[in-house]
Parts: sequence; C-alpha cells; structure tokens
Amino acid sequence: MATLITDPELEERIRAQRAEWGGDRFDEVWEGTYMMTPLPNSEHAEIQMALGTVFRLALGFSHPAKVYPGVNVSDRADDWTQNYRCPDVAVVLPDGIARDCGAYHLGGPDFVVEIVSPQDRSREKFAFYAKVGVRELLIVDRDPWGLELHRLHDGELELAGQSRLEQPDVFQSSVLPLTFRLMPGVVRPGIEVRHTDGVQKWVV
Repeated sequence: MATLITDPELEERIRAQRAEWGGDRFDEVWEGTYMMTPLPNSEHAEIQMALGTVFRLALGFSHPAKVYPGVNVSDRADDWTQNYRCPDVAVVLPDGIARDCGAYHLGGPDFVVEIVSPQDRSREKFAFYAKVGVRELLIVDRDPWGLELHRLHDGELELAGQSRLEQPDVFQSSVLPLTFRLMPGVVRPGIEVRHTDGVQKWVV
C-alpha cells in the first residue's frame, strides 16, 4: 500500500533516517515526487550482480564501455535531483549519448535492466527511459517468471523479444553481443545468456 506524506517535517525525518542506514540507495525522484522504492531481496541482488558481471565479461575488461550495478539517470543538467531513475544494471557504450556527470548520468544508457519486485513500478519507467534515449531495456519478471526485451523505435520502447518457461524463446540484443533465454532451474528459473561468438555461455 502506497503512503503519501504531506508533512514536510516528517518527510525530512524519514528521508534522513533512510539515508543514515543506507535505505535510500535505490530511491528515485519522479518529476519532483520522491519515490521510496522497496529494498531488493537477496534473489534480486544476486541476479543484479550476476547480470552486471556477465555483461562485463562479455564485453571484456579492456572494453571502454561502463557497466554499473545501479546508476542515477536524469533528463536534466540543472537540478537533476528533481527527476531521475536508477536501473538495476546499466551499460554505457563509449559512443552512446549518456554523459557521466559524476553523481548521475545525463541521458540514457545504451542498455538497462529492471528486475521487477512487488510495488516497484518498473514498467512505469518506460516513458522516462524512452525520453532519455535508452536503446534497449531488459525486464526480468519474477512473478510469474519471464524475460522481455524492449527496443527504442520512433521514440518508444517496443517489445522486441520475450522468453517464458512455457515458451523459452531466444532473443538477441542489438546493443550487446548477447542472446537471452529463460530456462528451468532447481531453486528458481535461470537466465541463459550466450555470447554471439558461439563459445561463451552463462546461466544467471
């Protein structure tokens, strides 16, 4: 259940407390509205770390691309803290439009990942990601499990591929040299990531 706090003193206290114990790491601001997002559980954190590692390995450590396990992305240079999102994983290629401004990136990364958690509103970020020029967005659903790849086309992120346990189709990124597929697992479904070189493969 969402809670709207209109008491500025209470809001300040809560935000200060969250900052003190690190609970604000994944918070965002949507057009001036502060969004306190749920802290990721261990499964979410595991997938986030694993995908970021796979992307780094696939590109190579000498590649000039940047891979971030969460980064602030804004659409404005002035007072960026009034509107930003924090994807779970982001890849910024050297010829991309995203500009590293230290605390945030101005403009969209080339590839971002959103791992869906209850009440996190991942799908409501599509318009923002399209606006800042994110080229591809990978959605990792966990209830029910599924993968979706959305690609920027004519100013909108459109579905370009999906994979579910009942239909484990393979889809390929046009940004990264990788394909993705959902596959059965012992504890939870696995995300199979293959390099287009036909040799390297990982299961997240």
